[in-house]
Amino acid sequence: MIIAGTAIGAGMLANPTATSGVWFLGSVAILIYVWLCMYLSGLMLLEATLHFPQGASFHTVVNGLLGPGWSLVTGIAVTFVLYSLTYAYIFVGGGLTQNSLSAISAWLSTEPMQVSRELSSVVFLLVLASAVWISTKVVDRFATLLISGMLVSFFLSTGSLLQSVTPAVLLDSAALAEHHYWRYAWAALPVCLASFGFHGNVPSLINYYNKQAQPVARSILWGSLLALGIYLLWQLAVQGNLPRAEFAPVIAAGGDVTALLAGLNNYVSTDTVVRFLNAFAFMAIASSFLGVTLGLFDYLRDLLAFADTAYGRLQTAAVTFLPPLLACLLFPTGFVKVMGYVGLMAAIWAAFIPALLVRASRKRYVQAAYQVPGGAWLIGFVVVFAVTVFCVQLLLLLDWLPVFNAA
Repeated sequence: MIIAGTAIGAGMLANPTATSGVWFLGSVAILIYVWLCMYLSGLMLLEATLHFPQGASFHTVVNGLLGPGWSLVTGIAVTFVLYSLTYAYIFVGGGLTQNSLSAISAWLSTEPMQVSRELSSVVFLLVLASAVWISTKVVDRFATLLISGMLVSFFLSTGSLLQSVTPAVLLDSAALAEHHYWRYAWAALPVCLASFGFHGNVPSLINYYNKQAQPVARSILWGSLLALGIYLLWQLAVQGNLPRAEFAPVIAAGGDVTALLAGLNNYVSTDTVVRFLNAFAFMAIASSFLGVTLGLFDYLRDLLAFADTAYGRLQTAAVTFLPPLLACLLFPTGFVKVMGYVGLMAAIWAAFIPALLVRASRKRYVQAAYQVPGGAWLIGFVVVFAVTVFCVQLLLLLDWLPVFNAA
């Protein structure tokens, strides 16, 4: 539940737009390819971390196997990505909380109470941060409830869309002018990578399961497969109803779900979809927040050597949650400027570093309680993926790669 909850964030709502250039069959192939690479890199991180004492996180593992230089690079990448995502989730979660509190107030009173965005962000943070501060077990239980609610709201929101899927739209058989698909595959890779970002939770789960490899490996497998299954169903629901040529306004709006639903509404009624999709988005944000901040929490506790006591966890909670909260309150729109670089950093620490770690650990430790199937070729497979995504994201930031605009 923690793995799935971390991966399935509101970012999945942008997947159909990001993959509109390659359309449905291409998006299925890309999502499966990215899932496989990220699943394998998660197992590699598991293998390497098991050689260290219980409670060790990225800092200890990377420093021990690759040295202080790579530890610094990893530290920058991990903290940048996780702090940035925490900042984003506080901002978006605050807006969703504000809408919910206003709706509840309007229902209970004839004079609705006006709740500020800032106060709503603080409420959102305090409720969820308390679970992370208490223990991983509380996060697990909370994530289970949220994932259950997400699944129910997801199928209620997409049920009508799945029933109205049209093969001609799904296969883009009516295309007259634009027949290029695979040239746009590069642009879809970084977004899809971000949809499987659960690696910050692997050390936390190793600690949670007392260094038992198999429960963690199963968690990575089934959690990531659950995310993949939901992504594929969402691709089917959207790209089976909204023609590829009609994605121009959605792309112009940056993949905003409101624009996406407005486009879908021209082909199928989305009134019911909107209500349940809002509930899904709120639970997706909350579950992702829990997973991301749990990984950041355990990384900082390991890095700063705080004790795993109530007071030590309170210290860790302060450095985990206060910086992104203050940034959200002081600079509520700054996240847009740094999001383009999150993909760069994620490719480093979620794919490239785990491959280097498992290579180094196999050289140092001949005997291993757990080993990822496959030899050097598998490490090379993941390294090529990581380098490819890193270069693609860099080229996209420089506007040197073709991007589908449906125009």
